[in-house]
Amino acid sequence: MEGKVKTQIARAQVGEITQEMMIVAAAERLNPEYLRDEVAVGRVVIPANVNHKNLKPMGIGRQLKTKINANIGTSSLSSCPQAEVVKLKAAIEFGADTVMDLSTGDNLDFTRRTIIDASPVPIGTVPIYELACGEGDGVDLSEDAILAVIRRQAEQGVDYMTVHAGLRPDQLPAARARKLRIVSRGGALIARHMSENKCDNPFYSCFDRILDICREFDVTLSLGDGMRPGCLADASDPAQLAELRELGILAARCRAAGVQVMIEGPGHIPLDQVGFNMEIERVWCGDAPFYVLGPVVIDCSPGYDHISSAIGAAVAAMHGAAMLCYVTPKEHLGLPNARDVRDGVIAYKIAAHAGDIAKGVPGARERDDAISDARAAFDWEAQFNLALDPAKARELRDEALNERSRTGESGASASGDHFCTMCGPKLCSMRVSKDI
Repeated sequence: MEGKVKTQIARAQVGEITQEMMIVAAAERLNPEYLRDEVAVGRVVIPANVNHKNLKPMGIGRQLKTKINANIGTSSLSSCPQAEVVKLKAAIEFGADTVMDLSTGDNLDFTRRTIIDASPVPIGTVPIYELACGEGDGVDLSEDAILAVIRRQAEQGVDYMTVHAGLRPDQLPAARARKLRIVSRGGALIARHMSENKCDNPFYSCFDRILDICREFDVTLSLGDGMRPGCLADASDPAQLAELRELGILAARCRAAGVQVMIEGPGHIPLDQVGFNMEIERVWCGDAPFYVLGPVVIDCSPGYDHISSAIGAAVAAMHGAAMLCYVTPKEHLGLPNARDVRDGVIAYKIAAHAGDIAKGVPGARERDDAISDARAAFDWEAQFNLALDPAKARELRDEALNERSRTGESGASASGDHFCTMCGPKLCSMRVSKDI
């Protein structure tokens, strides 16, 4: 490698423990040398572009706490940079570990700079979205255009980028046999380009030059699943699995080039196939951190897909998914607002936390044990503070007390109540069982 070694993986491979590794090791309660070794072999990534100046480093890997990502971004029909910053702050407030800017509206450079400048968490992008928003009706997928966009975003401080380099021409016949064909926006654009021009995937063709840029700025590559299933009928099919095999080969090329890499995953998957999908990625992709969308485990829950997908996400986390991409109530319906972001983040904090407890992450259950002690002591304030969404817990408690007040029921004050309004003092099991 020429010049100064900058990437976390390259520095780990020569035995260096970086400041970023020290911060992540402390947050994860790990020995820094152990973390360095995991980064060196690519089982953990630390997305940290050298140009993202206000970043607080965090790690993503199966051996660490399960992380969650929140997607924000403008569209051609709604939102603006200021509204996206509101969403960013809401996502971070409620626990998002990373945020992806998926903007497709006007003035993408300004929007992205605004989000990066305001964000202490890693920011991800999908460069093909910017390519698709260029002037004219067509989409310029020339190698020069691809590399120019990736370099510009890297210079701005983007910490990780999704590139759909594993989608190849020989996968297209299997996609044509699907119920929903290709639901990935990036995947669909590349598939059309290959079909119309009788060529290979341009992101694949210039992959080595993409690696050069990523190595220069320490951008983590997130290898996108352009063939992810968009419905249960298409899950774990030949198109999805053929691309996953290709992603494993590309991941090895990233590591050899000193570039950090994650693998993106499905999608819509029946609950009984989630564990299989996590395991096959681990084997085929050298245990690179698996970054999964959901997975959504039923197709008929519009308006509640943050719930149906959080079920799949909890199972995925239990089986080793390293990061969960949240789904909001607006999935399949529209661009999420700040309230949708909050609902999606909390649903996925629940899923990630459940997965961490199931796989025995050190300290994962401490919060649960502490809130159980607070419940036994009827310490409402402690219960609120330990909740994943304290404001929501307070809101619902106040609502219950107000309803009780309207009925004219007498009793202790809110802070002193040794029962909830569901059971009341006479039937409160914890209160009664103290007499045993």
